[in-house]
Amino acid sequence: MPGRRKKKFNIFSSILKLITFMLAAAIIVIPLTIGVFMYFNSAVHDVRQVTVSENDAIRLSEDGNYLIDIRRGETSQSVGLRLERAGLIKNRYFWNIMCRYFNEHIKTGTYKLELPVTPVGIHSILVSGREILHKVTIPEGVTLKKAALILEQAGICSADSFLASAKNPDIINHYGIPNDSMEGYLFPDTYFFPSEYPADRTVRKMADNFFSKLDIISPTIRGMNVHELNEIVILASIIEREYRVADEAPVMAGVFLNRIRINMRLQSCATVEYIITEIQGKPHPRVLLYVDLEIRNPYNTYLYSGLPPGPISAPGMVALRAAIYPQSTDFLYFRLTDAASGRHYFSRTHDEHIRAADYFTKPPS
Repeated sequence: MPGRRKKKFNIFSSILKLITFMLAAAIIVIPLTIGVFMYFNSAVHDVRQVTVSENDAIRLSEDGNYLIDIRRGETSQSVGLRLERAGLIKNRYFWNIMCRYFNEHIKTGTYKLELPVTPVGIHSILVSGREILHKVTIPEGVTLKKAALILEQAGICSADSFLASAKNPDIINHYGIPNDSMEGYLFPDTYFFPSEYPADRTVRKMADNFFSKLDIISPTIRGMNVHELNEIVILASIIEREYRVADEAPVMAGVFLNRIRINMRLQSCATVEYIITEIQGKPHPRVLLYVDLEIRNPYNTYLYSGLPPGPISAPGMVALRAAIYPQSTDFLYFRLTDAASGRHYFSRTHDEHIRAADYFTKPPS
């Protein structure tokens, strides 16, 4: 019996010593761990500690904060190295351990970092997906190629990928467009896109916007035959490039439709410019020459009657509304009379059209 008691006492004593050791270790390790964590997770307060670099895709924004671009497919280790070089975190190895602990993927995009900010705070921002959106304005009357360049310069998507998506048969068929591209069906507007946004989603967003605008103008237009709708869009794209003053757009629509009814050529300079710049890839001409009007191309409305095969620009609300609700007139001609105001003179006969040219170009006496 005394032996058993002694053995139990020794076991109890060993356990007590182990517990005491563990408590002592905890007293040392826990504060040390907390201290290390607080040191490496300390926030950067002073902008003088931060070094921006184009190579690291970290830059100072206009409001005094920092912007960081997270590239597609980039690892958290790569991000940590860039953050350490910039001085936004103290140690990339601490960053890597932290990323493994949280086990959340950093998302592609552009993010704003406001000082003071800790590594944990930075990580929370980069996994949130709440990226900076870039404001991009696509002007009325631009072509697909011009819109592609605007988007590329804004860092949204490459021009080539945008054009490829705009000519993707799957996307074209999805919207029921009887053309070989989305020319004319991507609404000119101000958009907010993240960096490196997929080109196909960019095209779809602009197309969705186009059809939503059509619904605003005419709730019944979507029920129209796709070819009839296409003719409206083609006409609107020409009007967009011709009108300067909004109240004249429906009158121009009436002029073009009058010409179509009597099989008279539209003779729109905008269609010839489209051939030169978008099909032939040449610079925009300062003036059209007679030789330009003789270019053998279906888009040349000086040579071929009716509408061209497809839209020549991205029409806005004014041009679309004018094409849907043209003004009924007996005009067949119009010419610019005041370059400053953008006003045109409309006439019924060719003789009247010629007299207007003589009258408005005659120097004042």
